[in-house]
Amino acid sequence: MEEWMEEMEPDRAVLVGLHASVFTAEEDASWETLDELEALLETAGGECVAKMLQSRNAPEARTFIGEGKLQELTELARDNDATLIIFDNELSPSQMRVLEEATGRPVLDRSALILDIFAQRARTGEGKLQVELAQYQYILPRLSGMGKTMSRLGGGIGTRGPGESKLESDRRHIRRRIDRLRRDLEDVRRVRAVQRRQRKKAELPLVAIVGYTNAGKSTLLNTLTDAGIEANDRLFDTLDPTTRKLRISDTQEILLSDTVGFIRKLPHHLVSAFKATLEEVAYADLLLHVVDVSREDWREQAETVDKVITQLGAQQIPQILVCNKADLCENPDLIPSGEDIVAISARQGRGMDTLLAAIEKALGRGKHRVTVCIPYADGYLLDVIHKEAAVFATEYTGEGTKLEIECDDKLYGQLRGYEVAADE
Repeated sequence: MEEWMEEMEPDRAVLVGLHASVFTAEEDASWETLDELEALLETAGGECVAKMLQSRNAPEARTFIGEGKLQELTELARDNDATLIIFDNELSPSQMRVLEEATGRPVLDRSALILDIFAQRARTGEGKLQVELAQYQYILPRLSGMGKTMSRLGGGIGTRGPGESKLESDRRHIRRRIDRLRRDLEDVRRVRAVQRRQRKKAELPLVAIVGYTNAGKSTLLNTLTDAGIEANDRLFDTLDPTTRKLRISDTQEILLSDTVGFIRKLPHHLVSAFKATLEEVAYADLLLHVVDVSREDWREQAETVDKVITQLGAQQIPQILVCNKADLCENPDLIPSGEDIVAISARQGRGMDTLLAAIEKALGRGKHRVTVCIPYADGYLLDVIHKEAAVFATEYTGEGTKLEIECDDKLYGQLRGYEVAADE
């Protein structure tokens, strides 16, 4: 089966968008969002053979783009030997059916394409559960309108996932499956909650890397921790999160976690399905918001990420803006600067020391160079000191063990009562 799939010709797709004055920014299409849709198509293994952007005051109820434009689309698909048509906007089931019948080709929308990529990217059991839930949530209201598309079992983009046999089941079966998936993911969330409590006991702060897809989050995690994550120049290349320990200074260790990338017009049901993963962001002590400053539209991408962060209830968590790919920026003067802003090149390893210092500062784990005298009766503290602080000198006196150390705020609070003058 896999060999057969590899021998298949890639889907040749016409990409279509509708720009309408009645649309919100999330609903609207433009040449820029069509370019992003092309990148998504390439990630899914397809090829763009033509693009079309229609402008009108409002979508046409039956054909979405209007009868005249639909005829033009049919001819464009035929002339370019297209095997697939993908809309940058979300389509209703009836519109999808009308478009398929008129063009004689399967029709997908942006959400279906993203789901197809997610189905390819999911590796862990949790990731597969989340993808399946998102697919069923997408499919359920569209069952009556997805005839041709859903009959292409194993036939290319848009066909990965639950499969034809399940889709032929009645809605009650699908709803039962959705309920089961939600229960399974709730179990995942409970396990994560236990893990978070254990982290809190260990007092290891969690730093979550967030950002637009393909901004360089996985490359940054690899550079800092040797995580060994495959990092390619593709959208949504990393779907399942990875967490690694990282010592950022002599006195501070953190947990650094990668997250799934965000994207414009990310379907709400996807955010909901991936809540078990994304809620790690809401429990983080610090967010590293990675942006690709070599892109002209990086500010718009950053706004998209901020919207999802707000949707997750994590807008109050401190952030460091990590300006990645600074080495590729044509005009370095346009790279922002200031407090909690760091310019780096994750691929080349530039700016890592500056970033680690910024993380330590943002976490409020300032360094304290002090001398303490630990009574022999409180000797258990020596293990804590040697584990969490940098020890520069040790002296055994009649009163106890005298140490010159450098420690963080938390440990300093514990040892403040043992502090002595350096010359005592």
